[in-house]
Amino acid sequence: MAMSDGGLSAAGRPLKDAPDAESHPRPPLVEALGISKRFGGAQALEDVTVTMQRGSVHALVGENGAGKSTLGRILSGIIKPDHGELRLSGNQVHFAAPRDAQRAGVAAVSQELTLVPQLSVIENVFLGVEKHRLGLVVRRDLRDRFADLVDQLGFVLSPDVRVGKLGVADRQKVEVLRALARGANIIVMDEPTSALPAGEVKQLLGTVRRLTATGTTVLYVSHALDEVLEIADEVTVLRDGRVVRTTPAAGETKQTLATAMLGRPLDLSFPEKQALKGDAKVIFEARGLARPPEFESIDIAIRSGEIVGIAGLIDSGATEIARVIAGDLRPSAGELIFETKPVHYSSPLRALHLGISLLPESRREEGLFMRRPIRENVTATVAGRFARFGIVRRGREGAAVLEHLKTFEVRMPSVDAPVNALSGGNQQKVLLGKCVFVHPKLLVALQPTRGVDIGAKAAMYRLLVDLAASGMGIVLVSPEIEEIYGLAHRILVLRRGRMIDEVVPEETTYARLMDEVLGATDQPAAAT
Repeated sequence: MAMSDGGLSAAGRPLKDAPDAESHPRPPLVEALGISKRFGGAQALEDVTVTMQRGSVHALVGENGAGKSTLGRILSGIIKPDHGELRLSGNQVHFAAPRDAQRAGVAAVSQELTLVPQLSVIENVFLGVEKHRLGLVVRRDLRDRFADLVDQLGFVLSPDVRVGKLGVADRQKVEVLRALARGANIIVMDEPTSALPAGEVKQLLGTVRRLTATGTTVLYVSHALDEVLEIADEVTVLRDGRVVRTTPAAGETKQTLATAMLGRPLDLSFPEKQALKGDAKVIFEARGLARPPEFESIDIAIRSGEIVGIAGLIDSGATEIARVIAGDLRPSAGELIFETKPVHYSSPLRALHLGISLLPESRREEGLFMRRPIRENVTATVAGRFARFGIVRRGREGAAVLEHLKTFEVRMPSVDAPVNALSGGNQQKVLLGKCVFVHPKLLVALQPTRGVDIGAKAAMYRLLVDLAASGMGIVLVSPEIEEIYGLAHRILVLRRGRMIDEVVPEETTYARLMDEVLGATDQPAAAT
């Protein structure tokens, strides 16, 4: 673990095990030595060595499929390595299950939180480790222990609120408290901010800082290079299951990390938007759209070839407006006009028949049939096109899908491979391919780059800009305001369900747009 002068971590925090000049250095708290893991014919990890010091944040970055999550799951006891060894404080350990890792002080906080929504915060934190007297839970003891934990981390969290009522950031705090209640001093965080809006990302990073200040060690697995550079002491880059390098995070930039991840330089700028044609027609309008309490009095017009971003915080109503446009939610009031005609539709499928397609937030839960072949996923809404007498002609279907996906540069063994065999970035490309297979006039894209690495993000940006250049209108909603700023021709700024401004990115700065989204200014973002 690299240290700066005075025993400080690369992020400027004192390392708990920083030795005096005259003492013998202790072994690293965590050592993963020569780890290899194969799944069927795929080599997920090969001879990977990573070491971590107490009280530090060690980040793992790499493309989808590079092996980041696999290493985290090995450390937390979810899977076993084929070769190599794990050491904690110099002692070799063997984890047959997550419970073994927990006993050794290792816990995991993943994207898919494992809390019980019906139970309270305090019940979730101490579930399975409560103290009993005469067969009854000693509740005073639980409250004392809970107070000590939240005081230690500086959390503001009610013990009695039901977890199902909490936002994602607060649920992650409960996961962290639960890990500490079980004696964890090593926490594996796998893509912890993938579902968080910008404001809650800051909360999560603050939680990580509090953890390391108390001596807890964090393995931080993430696609978000900005977060990694902000929070990590050291960063290990993986590519194709191998370690490319481990360096102090202070010596890295987004560009150097992206180059190491991909094995080639990557242009991190947004692709150039094609200017709208002067005669571009309005293809969609919403007039007086309302769905209280989520939003009200919304007017939107979208032209052919135009990318319109809707920017706002989690309670702004941006996602709900987009879902109404796509037919996934019903408005309480207002008029929808598509290609100059009033329209009424009650589902995304009915909207698709009109020419409006939805790219949902979660490819796993809403977008793809993960165990089904790629070709079936792409043609799911129009499978009848390839059927004769009720039987799908797979050869014809597969040829059409293969030709369609060439534009999307999907890396796949064949169109008959199951979607879950692909990396996250390629899954997202398949989802986009599915959404535009019927050549819709309007695409509603909700978080189109969620859960993909930086290389796949750049590819998705190019695809969206190319689709707009072909004449497709696009509604873009993303928690990454920078993404909206870089891609959209126009941006509608929402705050608490009301549209407060309409912005052209070329006429304002990103910083000013962010101030308006966050409510830090009452001045229009276009004012410079």
